[in-house]
Amino acid sequence: MKKSVLSDVWLKASILGANWAASEIILGSFLHNLHIPFKGNILTTIGLILMISVSYIWKDKGLFWRTGLICALMKTMSPSAVIFGPMVAIFMEALLLEISVRLLGRNFAGFFLGSALAMSWILFQKIINYIIFYGFNIVEIYADLLKYAERQLDITFDVFWLPVFILLIIYILFGLFAVFAAMKIGKSITGSTKQPALKVTPGSVDLSTNTIKYFNYSTGWLLFSFVGMIFTLILITNSKAYIWMPLSATLITVWILRYKRAMRQLSRPKFWISFMIITILSALLISSLNDDPNRWLDGLMVGLQMNFRAAVIIVGFSVLSTELYNPTIRNYLARSTFKQIPAALEIAFKSLPCIVTNLPDAKTFLKKPGSVIRLLIGFAEKSFDEYSGKQQAKVLIVSGDIAEGKTSLLVKLTTSLKRRNINIGGVLSLRIIESEETVGYKLVSVETGEEYNYLRLKEDKESEGIGRFDINHSAINWGRQLLSIQNTLNKDVVIIDEVGKLELDKSGWRNDLESLLTIPRLHIVISVRKRYLQEIIEDFVLSNYKVLLVSEINYKDIESEINLD
Repeated sequence: MKKSVLSDVWLKASILGANWAASEIILGSFLHNLHIPFKGNILTTIGLILMISVSYIWKDKGLFWRTGLICALMKTMSPSAVIFGPMVAIFMEALLLEISVRLLGRNFAGFFLGSALAMSWILFQKIINYIIFYGFNIVEIYADLLKYAERQLDITFDVFWLPVFILLIIYILFGLFAVFAAMKIGKSITGSTKQPALKVTPGSVDLSTNTIKYFNYSTGWLLFSFVGMIFTLILITNSKAYIWMPLSATLITVWILRYKRAMRQLSRPKFWISFMIITILSALLISSLNDDPNRWLDGLMVGLQMNFRAAVIIVGFSVLSTELYNPTIRNYLARSTFKQIPAALEIAFKSLPCIVTNLPDAKTFLKKPGSVIRLLIGFAEKSFDEYSGKQQAKVLIVSGDIAEGKTSLLVKLTTSLKRRNINIGGVLSLRIIESEETVGYKLVSVETGEEYNYLRLKEDKESEGIGRFDINHSAINWGRQLLSIQNTLNKDVVIIDEVGKLELDKSGWRNDLESLLTIPRLHIVISVRKRYLQEIIEDFVLSNYKVLLVSEINYKDIESEINLD
């Protein structure tokens, strides 16, 4: 399988997203086990500090929302069945930061607005989740609780929004802390970050171990589950209990029989404890507030309705997340306009184990958060250098159609570079024309001007070759000597004319070009027909490259891209 080539911003987002995910992995379970309040805010604070700090050295537009998307998608590999809530929260936090910085700039105002909105989103999503899970009945119970408190405390003013307002202020203070900490760290690392000794080896990674093995995925079941969940929620809200209760129970039973994973949520004591509390609370509140002991049955039904709704949503989301592992869906995304996302996730998952292994434990994370953030940023820079191709030669691709002037342009470039006493090497492929017809091609040494017959018209149409030409393999051997590492060690620029079908077929100058790409200081100029352009970029996994269309440039434009300082 060919590897997708990532743009710099997606590559940075994949690495930064993996760093964010690593912090969630190390801190998440630690905070959860200790039952520390505001653990979601603490994790969001870490993510915000990481993104804002790194923006002092990585200034790419769109980096924040892409980072959030990668970190959110990495949540799909979580053993927890409840992943949609955290996924939405992480992505929205990053998106709100991105929008704020776009509006106000990379300054205190932009960072503070983004952080405040990101933190506020946590509260907003919690409220929305309660309403989605339990319906608007939860709002009525909340209002009834406040009325009951007013009656007991003899309070006369409206306190409906007071708890929400207090929580909002606390959340915004978390955001303010994140901005001050991030800006301090960001300024300290600008131009002085020392990269840790971290070895990251680019390459493909098998994500199949993160999926559910031997599961019979089905797009039909995915559609059925989605429609069934929506339809059942509508019934719970708008029909009688004798209709929605058995239908809800039936749907949940069907899901549990097919998806063992869905049972995890219903088997947790926390679910049943909250089930009983909400049911009993609603029954007591409705009967006491209406001064009618007989109204407890209405309250009981309201509580049951809320809990059935929550059960359908929790188990339903677990079912949908399972079916979304379907390789058919993942392969479709890989072939679509979203193909950068699977490639970015591949690198993120490749980086994650190395990051987690090298990070300190959760206690150190909490005691010295600034030092750990600096370490994460160092990891990010090192990883980017390893993956990005800054260790790769700069490639200038002159592209156009047949007979559009690619070779003529390279000939002019060669003459001009020699005039400037620049050390150049490589091969040109010049047409051999007889009676106004192209009868072959000859290889010409860029350095010495020596020639060697390369392609000639076929005498036997059945013989092997390229198109209507026979290949002189001695010429290829001669050309390979010119392009060998030994002959290019002292060169600043290497020119290779006509890289295309032979190289894609693992022949021609393939091995030589791959070797030359490993010399960081080198400038490589290649000509490629438009029809092979994207394949060449992907097949050679080029990252440090620029495409120059022959119809839009002259040789001086190519020369200006060659920086030998």
